[in-house]
Amino acid sequence: MDCQDEVNCGLHLVIQTSSLPEKSKVEFKLNKDTSSFPGRLLQHDLERNYSSRQGDHINLVSSSLSSFPILQRSSEEKILYSDRLSLERQKLTVCPIINGEDHLRLLNFQHNFITRIQNISNLQKLISLDLYDNQIEEISGLSTLRCLRVLLLGKNRIKKISNLENLKSLDVLDLHGNQITKIENINHLCELRVLNLARNFLSHVDNLNGLDSLTELNLRHNQITFVRDVDNLPCLQHLFLSFNNISSFDSVSCLADSSSLSDITFDGNPIAQESWYKHTVLQNMMQLRQLDMKRITEEERRMASVLAKKEEEKKRESHKQSLLKEKKRLTINNVARQWDLQQQRVANIATDEDRKDSDSAQDPCQTDGSTLSAFLEETGPLDSGLNNALQGLSVIDTYLVEVDGDTLSLYGSGALESLDRNWSVQTAGMITTVSFTFIEFDEIVHVLPKLKIKFPNSLHLKFKETNLVMLQQFNALAQLRRIDQLTIDPQGNPVVNFTLWKYYVLFRLSHFSMQKINGTEVTQNDMIMAERLFGILAHVASSELPQYRLISILGDA
Repeated sequence: MDCQDEVNCGLHLVIQTSSLPEKSKVEFKLNKDTSSFPGRLLQHDLERNYSSRQGDHINLVSSSLSSFPILQRSSEEKILYSDRLSLERQKLTVCPIINGEDHLRLLNFQHNFITRIQNISNLQKLISLDLYDNQIEEISGLSTLRCLRVLLLGKNRIKKISNLENLKSLDVLDLHGNQITKIENINHLCELRVLNLARNFLSHVDNLNGLDSLTELNLRHNQITFVRDVDNLPCLQHLFLSFNNISSFDSVSCLADSSSLSDITFDGNPIAQESWYKHTVLQNMMQLRQLDMKRITEEERRMASVLAKKEEEKKRESHKQSLLKEKKRLTINNVARQWDLQQQRVANIATDEDRKDSDSAQDPCQTDGSTLSAFLEETGPLDSGLNNALQGLSVIDTYLVEVDGDTLSLYGSGALESLDRNWSVQTAGMITTVSFTFIEFDEIVHVLPKLKIKFPNSLHLKFKETNLVMLQQFNALAQLRRIDQLTIDPQGNPVVNFTLWKYYVLFRLSHFSMQKINGTEVTQNDMIMAERLFGILAHVASSELPQYRLISILGDA
């Protein structure tokens, strides 16, 4: 019978670790060969009575032929504890030579001062090796122990995981309390069930592929900021990440893809201090049974589910708003390009006929909305909720109509047609500001009567890039019912360069009692100055000029 069969048939291995977070408690129960082990339970730290009784029958003899002490056991000791040996607290600095004990299965060197693993290569039937609390700096001397199932090296000085290539039957590996900075050289341990790396110097978790039998991973008290590869562990049930530097769920998002995890801890991390912590974990890991060593209740799951739905709604709304914002940006850019092309054409036209021909010709640079279409294709088909959101934003390649709160914004001359739309009473009554951009002012004049009817509460008009070039053009605004504020953007409106334009507006529209022009309060002094500058001119013009000339200057109003 080879060593593997002997382990499987003669030994029943039970691992119990949840109650001891950093030093796994391992029990070995022998269910065969009862003549050698009469039904006793052996723990990895060994019971005191066993340790003391065994120590009474063990001698370590110095040898002139070797620098290592030689182990000698009495006949009684060999018969009573034929498969196990404890050298706990013997003040050993080296591993002694152990001859005639090739049948040993359990070997305990706890609480000594050993610096190097030596002199055990002949113990090829060894199943458990306990070197907890020594001064070992390197994992070595284990290549012949192919039957080893439990290796306990906690509280040593190990800096690197190495030299485990031949230990393919390893079931428990305890390396807590060392100086390890990286998880490596364990991918071949396909039978490993328990891995303890607590209290090391790990900054991240990865390179776990191949550990297909791992059920428990202890990473408490490290410096971990992110976790990867855990979702590739098909049997992992218990993961302990307490007291690390994890500050966001994104840095451990792979945990959400694990279908086997049922128990996890994050206490002692920055993430555990956040108000959204528990709900976020439960939303993303619905299969969990315990969080931070506490059972998850059905009420907590229900609350997490409710919050998850609300969070999803927020994300969808955010997506909608982002889409609307991008569509608005693309359309305004398109309208602006067409406006610039139109202004260039006007500047280069010599006659009305040339202008007509130029307007009817299709400009090769004119956009056709392909950019917007490409954007829509990238974002995918619009759902019903998004279509509803689009009702407030009519996007067409050459113009844009937008209602934002109490402001109606019109971009491009095509947007003027929207004034014929059947606006709801609520929306129409809510509009107090109307903004015109990239539209000829002379075109706007034609729809002012509609504006007065459709939006009776509109008190503030804004003009940007509307080709306001003459004071006379302001006369058309007199036909409105009321204006409290007027904003003329210098961009695209040369009339603003006239020093006295504001005074002309105040004089010509004095019946409105204007309150603000370009955001500045209108004062009584402004009104007096306007009357002084233009009152006499108006009197002269009205008394001396023929009616047809007066109308041409002041407009029909």
